[in-house]
Amino acid sequence: MRNQFSIAAGCALVVMCLACVASAQTAAPGAQAAPAAPVSNVVANPTYISIPLEITVNRPAAEVWKRVGKFCDIGEWLRIPCTITSGKDGEFGAVRSVASEVLVGKTELSYTYTQPVRAGRPYNLYHGTLEARPVTVTTSKLVYTLMFDNSMLADDAARERDKAQKTAQFTQALENMKILAEGGTLPPAPPRGGATQPGGAQIR
Repeated sequence: MRNQFSIAAGCALVVMCLACVASAQTAAPGAQAAPAAPVSNVVANPTYISIPLEITVNRPAAEVWKRVGKFCDIGEWLRIPCTITSGKDGEFGAVRSVASEVLVGKTELSYTYTQPVRAGRPYNLYHGTLEARPVTVTTSKLVYTLMFDNSMLADDAARERDKAQKTAQFTQALENMKILAEGGTLPPAPPRGGATQPGGAQIR
């Protein structure tokens, strides 16, 4: 009986020791942590806003669109590098190097693009539409509308700053398009260090 008790006590002691070793290994410095949960792209309570901008051009809409309406013409009038990285300029699904934007809609005198979902970042559904709209036989207007979710910005002040920055950036883009469409040339581009791509991506 005494031997049976000794054996049982010894087994219990071994089990306790093994548990302690396992616990120490788990807490030991350098031990591999469990992988972090992936960050969701889904925004729980989005707040969508739009920024509509337009400018009058002293040229017919078809001429305006021919001059500034190709998908990668953004490189000229926003004065940033642009190449088509997938598909063909002007066709559905074409991708341009500017923020990897994808052409998702078009008419004879307009196109709409979006920016893709990115891993680890909330998706703000950023879309832009550029249109040459006839006004008279000899005049037209360029209409540029942005739409996106700004709910992930810190507060109302941050949202106002973001809206003001985008408004200024694309107002300048429309002014550049007007100059080009009316036969003018653009002044030299400013230094690229502080410029941003559409949607806020920094250009380096």
